[in-house]
Amino acid sequence: MAPLIIQDTTLRDGEQTAGVAFTLEEKLAIARALVDMGVPELEIGIPVMGSEEQEVVRTLLALKLPARLVVWGRAHGEDIAAARRCGAPCLHLSIPVSEQQIQRKLGRDRAFVLAAIARHVQDALDLGMEVSVGAEDASRADPAFLLQVAEQAQRSGARRLRYADTLGVLDPFTTREVMANLRRHVDLELEMHAHNDLGLATANTLAAVLAGATHVNTTVNGLGERAGNAPLEEVVMALRHAGGRETGIDTRRLPAVSQLVVTASGRPVAANKSVVGEGVFTHESGIHVDGLLKSPLNYQGFDPAEVGRAHRLVLGKHSGAHGVSAAYRALGIELTPAEAQLILVRIRRLAVSEKRAPSADDLKRFHEEIASWPLAC
Repeated sequence: MAPLIIQDTTLRDGEQTAGVAFTLEEKLAIARALVDMGVPELEIGIPVMGSEEQEVVRTLLALKLPARLVVWGRAHGEDIAAARRCGAPCLHLSIPVSEQQIQRKLGRDRAFVLAAIARHVQDALDLGMEVSVGAEDASRADPAFLLQVAEQAQRSGARRLRYADTLGVLDPFTTREVMANLRRHVDLELEMHAHNDLGLATANTLAAVLAGATHVNTTVNGLGERAGNAPLEEVVMALRHAGGRETGIDTRRLPAVSQLVVTASGRPVAANKSVVGEGVFTHESGIHVDGLLKSPLNYQGFDPAEVGRAHRLVLGKHSGAHGVSAAYRALGIELTPAEAQLILVRIRRLAVSEKRAPSADDLKRFHEEIASWPLAC
């Protein structure tokens, strides 16, 4: 089986999150962190934005990172020229392929799109760049025309076709069908670019892989336009555990890279965000805590050590006596069953009234309060 390639676009599509703008230093740090964890391809910017963006791209290219660095542009001569001025070795050329965008955005027709692909792919190849073609809004395109686009890209010498679910309207079943159809008709590398407007970006990415996609786009923490892109951390872990595919990513580094991007973007992740959220390996429920204490596998979908994390048990309204006893044992205090029940009442009251877990000082105080009670003896 051919290796599956992650192309992370945090530095391009991730930065297109409304209100997000990375400094040069932040881009360099993110790029290094992604490559250090094993990401083999990065989409690093849009040269046609201007001289400052071009200088950022040049600086990133000058790092000589052991990864394939790609710049993004429209299927337009100006964008190709800007990419060439940066010395970019790889160029992604995007063009609308849905009737909505061909007519209402470009003001053109299908013949124009096919001709533009033929012309501009050749132009970029003549300048020494490798080329991928991006089918923008592919999920709303006529399937027959999409095949024509793919075939034209292949004839023109592009190495890859990006299938872009630009508005995040796909479901996994349709994704698998359309990607399989493309796989049957062309020998290009096929790349899935999923947006998360319906919360299905990760699922759609996995479906595309099952159907023969060779490359997938991700962003750290799911940054991106509107609801964002397929999150790197989710895609990598889902591919491993639900898809049986490894990506070569050192998953133990995911939390640190996530935090780096949180700081650079100013966009925090929710506590319950899968894989990298602060609370995703935190347990309070008495039933779950009791099960984890008996065997982590009782309530462990994957070992948190895979992402450099560990289970954390907290006390609260839904705790049980076993969790209370375990927490006190960690403080060097052995409780009787009766003591555990008495203290549990106090913990639940505190959780409701103060909306927090008890501190070590709270626990010691609760123990002192009930230590001389006859029922606790």
